Amino acid sequence: MLASLHSVTLAGIDAVACEVEVNVSSRGFSMTQIVGLPDAAVKESLERIRTAIINCGFESPDRRTIVNLAPADVRKEGPALDLPIALGMLFAEQGVLPDALKRFVVAGELALDGRTRPVRGALSMAMCARGGGFDGLLLPRENAGEAAVVDGLEVIPVGSLTEAVGFLTDQCSIEPATLDLADAFAKASQYDVDFADVRGQEFCKRAFTIAAAGGHNVLMVGPPGSGKTLMAKCLPTILPPLTLDESLETTRIWSSAGKLAVGAALMATRPVRTPHHSASAAALVGGGSIPQAGEVSLSHRGVLFLDEFPEFQRSILETLRQPLEDGCITIARSHSTVRYPAEFMLVAAMNPCPCGYLGDPRRRCGCSPQHVERYASRVSGPLLDRIDLHVLASAVPYPELRNARPGTDSREMRARVLAARDRQQCRFGPHRSMLNARMGPRFVRRFCPLDATGETILRQAMDELGLSARAHDKVLRVARTIADLDDSDAITAHHVGEAIQYRQLDRRR
Repeated sequence: MLASLHSVTLAGIDAVACEVEVNVSSRGFSMTQIVGLPDAAVKESLERIRTAIINCGFESPDRRTIVNLAPADVRKEGPALDLPIALGMLFAEQGVLPDALKRFVVAGELALDGRTRPVRGALSMAMCARGGGFDGLLLPRENAGEAAVVDGLEVIPVGSLTEAVGFLTDQCSIEPATLDLADAFAKASQYDVDFADVRGQEFCKRAFTIAAAGGHNVLMVGPPGSGKTLMAKCLPTILPPLTLDESLETTRIWSSAGKLAVGAALMATRPVRTPHHSASAAALVGGGSIPQAGEVSLSHRGVLFLDEFPEFQRSILETLRQPLEDGCITIARSHSTVRYPAEFMLVAAMNPCPCGYLGDPRRRCGCSPQHVERYASRVSGPLLDRIDLHVLASAVPYPELRNARPGTDSREMRARVLAARDRQQCRFGPHRSMLNARMGPRFVRRFCPLDATGETILRQAMDELGLSARAHDKVLRVARTIADLDDSDAITAHHVGEAIQYRQLDRRR
């Protein structure tokens, strides 16, 4: 008999509807075959599924069984098809098809004893099921909270194959999973760090306030132990809280990559990713034979922190150009092309020289000018042009380290950032989601006019520093953000002068 179930498979961060058809025939040799472009994980699932069926007390089909995964031109990957295939084999063997099969989408991995195990992309699966007009989604218990974020869909959590069969055949009742979004946000939106933990570095805190207000990228240059890593991790604490749409988008990426904590419903804090400088290009921007999200996508709506910036391979750093400009990354393979969102703030950190103590009054630098030049040249000029703020983080003196007063904290900095972003939303009107850092040339000309003094200062900087056209626009965007922080409609000479101060590395080239 033929049994048909509705399931889903992942393509990037999106879920694609997949129909699982199982036909058990009384003719032919005893064999089981899966067709429909399955990957190795799906092909290997047959013995696992058969063992789970037997260990749950059911009879596994011992006749010719064909499992078809439709549409046949879409590659199926991962173990999420275990549960629907097992159910299809059982119902096709019994010759009785429950009515609930038409109303529910089924997904889940099976253990050998019939227990269900969590799968990747539960949120995307729930959104696909709702979009397809289904009544509900049946999936492992550990994924229920994540899928319950989607309104208008019954999420049925099951702990085993036996429970799934019992629910679909009306032999047992399972309450749909529910989630209080407000309560989930309140519990998950707490940060463990604060800019009050950073001693001194008020100049850097000012630069981070500007960066957060306009969505600008930052490069810090300073000796070891000056607080660069801590400041990068504190940056999300002064960014606006995630909206529900941003949270869902971020959660989908993390869930599809298998990075979401088991039992977590959604992400309510902005992510901070800190890949090591030995990371490959595929790890940083995504890739693989089956494309997977990289660090730039996992830091979507958050912060990508690259410590020891010049230690990354230059060819790998150059792959950051597209996501920095476009806010997305496209991975092309022979069988498919996947587009991942990658709208992040880049925070990079480097030492002033290979030993790290160039310009430090307390320690002697042993690097020759040639070594310093070679070290700095590992980061290309075009990539530096794409970083808005170059900030010098000096060593913190002892009195500031021992000062009982914490200095500027995250709450105070966030208040300034939110006020500046409100000004941007009012200014951009229909483009309310745009930030100053994302302004195109047309918006720069429209919203960044300069007075005569400002024009003179900018012209001198272009001549003396040799700024490129891209760096010219970066200065204007940063100046616009500084004016927003000062609650000023006009960009004054003071704003332009401060923006030029944040082009420190242009002075060295």
